[in-house]
Amino acid sequence: MLSCQALRKSYVTERGEVQAVAGIDLDVEKGCYAAIIGRSGSGKSSLMAMMGGLSRPTDGTVTVDGIDIWRLSDDKLAAFRNRRIGFVFQFASLLPTLRLVDNVALPAMLGRRGDADIYGKAAMLLSRMGLRDHLDAYPSECSAGEQRRAAIARALINDPVLLLADEPTSDLDEQTEIELMDELLAVNRELGTTLLLVTHNLALAEQAEQIVHIAGGQIVEDERAS
Repeated sequence: MLSCQALRKSYVTERGEVQAVAGIDLDVEKGCYAAIIGRSGSGKSSLMAMMGGLSRPTDGTVTVDGIDIWRLSDDKLAAFRNRRIGFVFQFASLLPTLRLVDNVALPAMLGRRGDADIYGKAAMLLSRMGLRDHLDAYPSECSAGEQRRAAIARALINDPVLLLADEPTSDLDEQTEIELMDELLAVNRELGTTLLLVTHNLALAEQAEQIVHIAGGQIVEDERAS
């Protein structure tokens, strides 16, 4: 499903070149729940951005669902990212002037999906996330947890093969964090969507089938459930 080979990412700063990701080889199987663990500054978010087609590697390859994504043109990469990869970030980043149902439907409309009823699907996904009564609510009328669940629904609107979650619960209280992780795990188990969670919280990774520990831009341990 996901394969990274000799992946590197460097940045030029006033103090010279910084290696955020320093040569990573990583494979994640289809339908797997994998967690990438590391402290702040370890390179995990830079790695996720390259895997998701958001930040071009300095060197190396990323293959998602059989496609070498960084060999695609910018337009084809944008279309692939829209249709095949879902993102849930630390902040929900919902558009404040749109209702929740509009926010969820937007990626499908931008991707010109042929679904006969995009809004019906958006409503179904919001209902799945426990937001049936919030379809017409604006983000400012919702709690942080509700906004994050809406962001998961938005990430699923185009039926992605890969769901990337980067620190999705870091600013939430413990109970809301548990509820949000339950939703992500349900997506992985019930829909078969490959889930990759990036976090510094080892407790969130306990149920993962694969736990990848990163430090200094390199994998220091890759644990797989027997």
